Amino acid sequence: MVLPFLACLVLTGMHAYLGFHVIERQVIFVDLALAQIAALGAGIAIVFGYDFNSPQAYVLSLGFTIFGALIFSLTRFRKERIPQEALIGIVYAVSAALLVLILSRSGEGDEHIRQALTGNILLVNQTEVIQMAVIYTCVGLCHFFFRRQFFLISQDPQQALRQWMNIRGWDFTFYVLFGIVVTSSVKIAGILLVFTFLIVPPVCAMLFSESPAVRLILGWV
Repeated sequence: MVLPFLACLVLTGMHAYLGFHVIERQVIFVDLALAQIAALGAGIAIVFGYDFNSPQAYVLSLGFTIFGALIFSLTRFRKERIPQEALIGIVYAVSAALLVLILSRSGEGDEHIRQALTGNILLVNQTEVIQMAVIYTCVGLCHFFFRRQFFLISQDPQQALRQWMNIRGWDFTFYVLFGIVVTSSVKIAGILLVFTFLIVPPVCAMLFSESPAVRLILGWV
């Protein structure tokens, strides 16, 4: 159980942090939607004859996730007639339906749907843990260097507008980085566990503190 435990530590290290941004933006289910889009990309790879865990499936998943990031960055408006969360729910439902339809053409469709939901974290190997840690470290460094922009747009988008920040551009960057994390996570941990690591620690931490630094430490704990 050492490798699964290390994989969980790596997952929580990044997802607990990203969860605060997701909650501040009030897009709680964006993780589920992007994870479902990533799974849809992998499902299409299966139909074309590639393995669910193959590099080709990963590239397709990442491509679909970046497209989803573009959609979410373009559907955030100054005056929202429709909550963005509703649009995220639509994207999730459509992606889930398409995944079921596509995998129905595969002889192992039910098994692949189950794997997309629950992952195979108990069977993770050392290479997968290292790859995930490297990817998350790179994403974490991007967030560290541009933390002012990311936090300002998440917490106070009106102030960001007054500072003439390119909100759509930074939103797209945020969702692309977020999508890279999700694409790597879903392959190992599945959609449900990834969503849990993203939302539950920040929500618990926010009940006990107002300080962002304390919240982050509590979320990691």
